[in-house]
Amino acid sequence: MSPEAAAKRPRIALSAGEPAGIGPELLAAIAADDFAADLVLIGNAQLLAERAQVTGHRLALDDYAADQHVWKTGRVAVIDIALPVPSHAGHLDSRNARHVLDILSRAADGAQSGEFDAIVTAPVHKGIINDAGIGFSGHTEFLADRAGCDVVMMLVAERLRVALATTHLPLAAVPAAITREGLTSTLRILHADLRQRFAIDNPRIAVLGLNPHAGEGGHMGREEIETITPVIEQLRQEGFNLFGPLPADTAFVPRHLQHFDAVLAMYHDQGLPVLKHAGFGHAVNVTLGLPYVRTSVDHGTALDLAGSGRADAGSLRAALQLAIELSEHGPATAN
Repeated sequence: MSPEAAAKRPRIALSAGEPAGIGPELLAAIAADDFAADLVLIGNAQLLAERAQVTGHRLALDDYAADQHVWKTGRVAVIDIALPVPSHAGHLDSRNARHVLDILSRAADGAQSGEFDAIVTAPVHKGIINDAGIGFSGHTEFLADRAGCDVVMMLVAERLRVALATTHLPLAAVPAAITREGLTSTLRILHADLRQRFAIDNPRIAVLGLNPHAGEGGHMGREEIETITPVIEQLRQEGFNLFGPLPADTAFVPRHLQHFDAVLAMYHDQGLPVLKHAGFGHAVNVTLGLPYVRTSVDHGTALDLAGSGRADAGSLRAALQLAIELSEHGPATAN
């Protein structure tokens, strides 16, 4: 490959995630494919090599150098992050929790500095990180805090895009978390990234209500009247193409969905069960609002499959492909 051709390829960092889960072997499987990008694996090099064997793929790992473009099918660069203790497939160990966050921190810092054009994250296990005494509610929140910005979680399955107004909260905490200020920020980020990253000039966004039947005119809750509708009306005056608040049970009917570029759900389990039913195994989690592209898989660590060689890399493959496509639109602009 000529230096000119190599320079045009995006450099994508893939984080290995929980070492006891399927992440390391998924990265090994991905490295055997051909993508229009230079891949950099971030994890423990020895563990990645071991897990490559269970997938049946031949994987050659080169020490990463920022000024080199060495990737080709089956041969990738690796940033080696030490494991505090050996990891065994399927068996969590809280002593390796810091290792997981070290991987993620290296990927995030590299993306924020421009060293990487995007990052793609394999799954982590939130419980074991918290068991180690480290407060951690998820990739999305961790990356937002590290970048010092507001973000929005959105999952993508082909044309279906579902963003969330709130993320990893107990259901009882959701109503209080939906404020005019927060909802306005979320819609601004969603609108801006649909334009910037997804190249949709005038994105049509369906905004769901919080309550059944979108509150039924106040008879089933007043959040729609007091919070959601005023935000929608304000942003419409600024030119946003918003619809709602819509009842969640009818907004996802296919004949309605065809008129929207994205749906904003008020909470995690309002929107994601529909999306995962439609696209589990090839859906992609995208963090909007970051100064770089971040995508991830739509599944967890699958400890029961770890080390078996039977884990499906379809979602990680889709996440990498989407990261490559989104990175083509250049650095994010201010929301």
